[in-house]
Amino acid sequence: MGNKFDFISERLQQLKDTGLYNQIRTIESSQGAWLDVDGAHVLNLCSNNYLGLANHPKIRKAAKQALDQFGAGPGAVRSIAGTMSSHLELEATLARFKHVEDTLSLQSGLCANLGAIAALVGEEDAIFSDELNHASIIDGSRLTRAKRFVYPHLDARGLRDVLEKEGKAVKKKLIVTDGVFSMDGDLAPLPEIAEVAEEYNAMVMVDDAHGEGVLGDHGRGIVDHFHLHGRVDIEIGTMSKAFGVVGGYVAGSKSLIEYLRQMARPFLFSSAVTPPDVAACIAAVKVLEASDELVKQLWENTRYFKERMKSLGFDVGHSETPITPVMLGDEKLARAFSGRAFEEKVFAQAIGFPTVAKGKARIRVIISAAHTPEDLDFALDVFKRTGKELKVL
Repeated sequence: MGNKFDFISERLQQLKDTGLYNQIRTIESSQGAWLDVDGAHVLNLCSNNYLGLANHPKIRKAAKQALDQFGAGPGAVRSIAGTMSSHLELEATLARFKHVEDTLSLQSGLCANLGAIAALVGEEDAIFSDELNHASIIDGSRLTRAKRFVYPHLDARGLRDVLEKEGKAVKKKLIVTDGVFSMDGDLAPLPEIAEVAEEYNAMVMVDDAHGEGVLGDHGRGIVDHFHLHGRVDIEIGTMSKAFGVVGGYVAGSKSLIEYLRQMARPFLFSSAVTPPDVAACIAAVKVLEASDELVKQLWENTRYFKERMKSLGFDVGHSETPITPVMLGDEKLARAFSGRAFEEKVFAQAIGFPTVAKGKARIRVIISAAHTPEDLDFALDVFKRTGKELKVL
């Protein structure tokens, strides 16, 4: 009789043999344009620190002050004894920033998706989801036991067709989409989706994790970018990407947020975000409210890098955002490219199956406002040399 865990070692070996094994590196410094990683000082091209806020002095100061005032932990779930005044301040600050009536802060963007979807629809209802939506949307949808219908990526006409065929007899309908798709950097056609939703009396939910701090006035996100305030019912956000801290939230009407305070399971059954993190989140939002200089710098860096990567001959997909997929196709090639780049002091991780479809492996580069022109030129030179060495160019 074999060991009952033989399947684990067998599966791990399969991952290594097929180039799908993910080498998880260790960061040994604060986040920034350059990092200490596994003993090497390397240029950071793969964190979600879009605006460089993760180590911003105002944000560090706010976290330290909150630690002294409120302590390290909340001590309870929000619904019993874990809601502190700072949690309410964060929610009011986010509501003002997002131009919505209210927000609910949670432990992560993933928790926000799980909590909102599972609270809003049930087994008598239906969810209509873009085929490339984030895993947290997929998992949240499964929790509901609702009927689930997938429409073609970015295809509002396809969404209408599915709603026409499957949605008429359904009690409640929820259309859910990523705002910015994290692997390809493309945008959901949110104006067209809102139009379809109004036609079929469906709720609209957008996960704006990679849009906040990037799109819209002062980085207010995709709803602001498309001037759709009041036409998108539920906005899901994360504080762990452009805001540089940790946590998530749901933004919408007062009645929606009041309902989620009573029904969202991550809010009810998991301890609140820590006081230092909450204070840091508040400070990050205020930095963006005060100035859009970092957002403008992010886009200037993005245009510069993409234009030069294209001129070198790289396929950077159809991204409309600072997410820049360097398409390589083969998983082993992508791992080899990432490894050689790291040896040349560029930290740019390979992304393969199951995060993306088989045969769609890539190096996902994420540009930051923290990068200087010299940083970007350094990266471009390494990509050029590595591309020629591995016969990508």
